[in-house]
Amino acid sequence: MKETFIDVRAWRQFVAVAEELHFGRAAIRLHMTQPPLTQAIAQMERSLGVMLFDRTRRRVALTPAGEALLPDVRDFLERAQALPVRARAAAAGEVGRVRLAFVSTIGFERLPEWVRDFRVLCPQVALELVEATGDVQRALFARGELDGGLVLHSPGAAPPELARLAVAEEPLVLALPASHPLAGVPRLDLAQVLAEPLVIFPRRIVPSLHDAIFALYHAAGRVPVVAQEAIQMQTIVNLVWGGLGVAWVPESVTQFRREGVVYRAADAFGPAPGKAWTKAVKAVPSPLPVCETSLVWPVGLNNPALARFVDFVRERSAAG
Repeated sequence: MKETFIDVRAWRQFVAVAEELHFGRAAIRLHMTQPPLTQAIAQMERSLGVMLFDRTRRRVALTPAGEALLPDVRDFLERAQALPVRARAAAAGEVGRVRLAFVSTIGFERLPEWVRDFRVLCPQVALELVEATGDVQRALFARGELDGGLVLHSPGAAPPELARLAVAEEPLVLALPASHPLAGVPRLDLAQVLAEPLVIFPRRIVPSLHDAIFALYHAAGRVPVVAQEAIQMQTIVNLVWGGLGVAWVPESVTQFRREGVVYRAADAFGPAPGKAWTKAVKAVPSPLPVCETSLVWPVGLNNPALARFVDFVRERSAAG
């Protein structure tokens, strides 16, 4: 069956006649003369193949088909009237959808606050959240299934093919079992833990941070003894609790309170500049690697709602 197209003006004419039940009064309401209105309604009925009005010389009444149609047409016209406002809101990023992936570390505090406050600011933007590691996010970006992502990396080592906004920088701290002999030491130095078995994330998850941790050991002339790999930071901490080893984790992970696990800041020590590491060489303090979290998105992505979210996060990050 051939589809029938009836324009918005004709539907407005139908509603006017249905509400006035008088072609003359409806024509005055529509600022037109009666004959064109009568012809327009007749044309609508021919197009639909149904009668919408019963007409006599004394009265005009809706048919059952007209009665059934009237609420839907009113709803349609209300929606049509709102379209220009909605289009402008969408262009301004006030309406739309943002598919956002995030790593677990940003989910401990900052992301929940951002999501809560952004939904108040832009209630008509749907934030669709999925927890995903950096390697998974890059695959989602490649398939066009993601608008933005929050990724963890070493400073300056964010995925180069993506636009980015740095949102947080934090040091690494050491997670130890509460029963560990060093658990009571307020601040550790690297030499005290070099030989400890290590629980760490696979390199494919955060290559730059994985390499930075290994470089820390190599600078001290040691090779990390990896006891176990795990993907999620919560799992890593739970494995530390289980006694599998110690773990270097971003400071934000300390908000994950696991009974039987303590977190300790540490200092790395290396040889004096220009000298190889030996027991005879005096060690000098050097900082531990830090990790950075960035909001990333495809270069050239045209999503006003995402642009709105990026601006929101930029303001929040600048405010601390």
